[in-house]
Amino acid sequence: MHFLTRLNGLRKRARLDSDFFVSACVTLTLLGSGVAAVGAETAEPVSSLARLPVREITVFKDGHALVLHEGKMPTDSSGNVVMDYLPTPVLGTMWPFCQDKSAKLTAVVAGRHKVLVPRTALTLPQLLEGNTGAEVHLTERKDSGTSQITTTYDGTILGVPTRSSQELEETSPPNSGEKLAEKSSLVMLKTAAGTTVLPSDHLQDIFFKQSYSKKLSMEEFRNVLVLKLDWQHHQPAETASVGMMYLQGGMRWIPSYKVNLDNSGNASVKLQATLVNDLTDLDDVTANLVIGVPTVVMKGETDPIALQQTVASVSAAMHSGRMASVLSNAISSQVVAQNYQDAETTVGGGESPQVTNSEQNEDLYVFTVKHVCLKKGQRMVVPVAEFTLPFKDIYTLDVPFSPPKELQAYSSNRTSESTALRQAPHIQHKIRLKNSSQYPLTTAPALIFHGDRILAQSLMTYAAAGAAEDLDITTAVDIKVKKTDRETARVANALKWQGSDYARIDLAGTLSLTNFTHKPVELEIKRQVLGKVTKTDHNGTAAMLNVAEEMNQLDHPFWWGWYNWPDWWGWYNWPDWWHHVNGVGSITWKLNLPPSESVDLGYNWQYYWR
Repeated sequence: MHFLTRLNGLRKRARLDSDFFVSACVTLTLLGSGVAAVGAETAEPVSSLARLPVREITVFKDGHALVLHEGKMPTDSSGNVVMDYLPTPVLGTMWPFCQDKSAKLTAVVAGRHKVLVPRTALTLPQLLEGNTGAEVHLTERKDSGTSQITTTYDGTILGVPTRSSQELEETSPPNSGEKLAEKSSLVMLKTAAGTTVLPSDHLQDIFFKQSYSKKLSMEEFRNVLVLKLDWQHHQPAETASVGMMYLQGGMRWIPSYKVNLDNSGNASVKLQATLVNDLTDLDDVTANLVIGVPTVVMKGETDPIALQQTVASVSAAMHSGRMASVLSNAISSQVVAQNYQDAETTVGGGESPQVTNSEQNEDLYVFTVKHVCLKKGQRMVVPVAEFTLPFKDIYTLDVPFSPPKELQAYSSNRTSESTALRQAPHIQHKIRLKNSSQYPLTTAPALIFHGDRILAQSLMTYAAAGAAEDLDITTAVDIKVKKTDRETARVANALKWQGSDYARIDLAGTLSLTNFTHKPVELEIKRQVLGKVTKTDHNGTAAMLNVAEEMNQLDHPFWWGWYNWPDWWGWYNWPDWWHHVNGVGSITWKLNLPPSESVDLGYNWQYYWR
């Protein structure tokens, strides 16, 4: 069963009954109040913390991933699983579960935990601290006015005077939180004369008379996740099968295509994926690459289980931010910025990534890649799919409308731009792919070849199976275009509306095209005009555009579509009457033009002016 369909099953396995949600509420209350929900008076070895492996990850193109951790983890003395990993999930997407039949998940608690971490000693004080009980010969040097006194000691290291975390917590004000042990800069040494206390910064040399330890255990705070398990009157097992699922930012996949054209009308299409991992280490993981992005209403809202270094800020955030009016107990966004700078593209050991299958899940399409090994900060390119699609060459021409003559008086300071708009446009050579494969085409850059020669890089846009997609190749310089527009008549007082008279301006235009190539070309031509189209030839299809709706796009100068409002539209304060007595017309031609032949496409239109 595919990963995206497993959520309901995981919820059942998690046994998320009312008891769990009560415990979760208690957990959030503890986090919001600043009281440590996790902790012990005695620090435990860091090796006792479990590392729950990632088994499967579903990666979206927008930089989010649905992560599934699953495995058999050791339990502590209370029968709980303590994990040394704290995710940063999107609010409401964290779903832990337990698969053991004899255990029931009752709560998940996030907080700071004191652990002992073995580290290599790098200084003399650290070596002394890490070798309590060792026989040593020490050299102490200290200044005495103008001279330096050197003293040697032989004895046994008794240790470093330390205020324990328990002592600090007992003597600190209430609600001060957990404390780490506070160590002095003194060393206690048992000698023949008694116990000697030396300042560690005066010690110059140390000689161990027997073997010694190069490491010492240092007390630290770690953010951990505790899965509290109820073993239902059974003796807790040494291990428990647990897992968790969550949605988090930090990983994305970037598709790209290579399209190779042949001379028989077929295109070999290869899809590859660049995986960008700034989330977590992946070791032999199944990765699902998704075409399409699901709706995530809480995107940008971090779940408080993440802690985010600021437990105390959760309470304040509950009363601010854009979600304050949506959820009474929501928190404001605490987004961790993801760094997508280049990193060394290396892959860990194990099997090579393999695309095993692909499938459609509702409106999403998924490619499955197995055996992915990718460290956090690395990038990887993997081939995803290869298929053959039929294509044909298409030559398109889009001619936008130009300013009416009455507008020229208001745009004299922009003459060069107006002139450029009225110049002859160019034919664009494209290929039209028929997506006859089982896969949808997704939005991605496409590198286009013919044989061994590169033709262009274009942008593939989404096309479902069975649909068609156009890719730009280049400007077709061997197909010449000339646009000619002329005014044929003016009729005064041709229209009376709300007490005002309007003159009608009649115009005629011609698009002259000549094919200088050695082959016939299939042409698709679109022409827009300001006003109403009254006549076309060569089976041209005329239509009036919905100006009322198109006007809404004027505030978006980078809006893409075949019909664009030009920049000069904003140079003139168009009167409101213009939209009532005029419109925007569109003409479309589709024809084949043999080599060395020409065609003149004629059309007529009119508009009103006051």
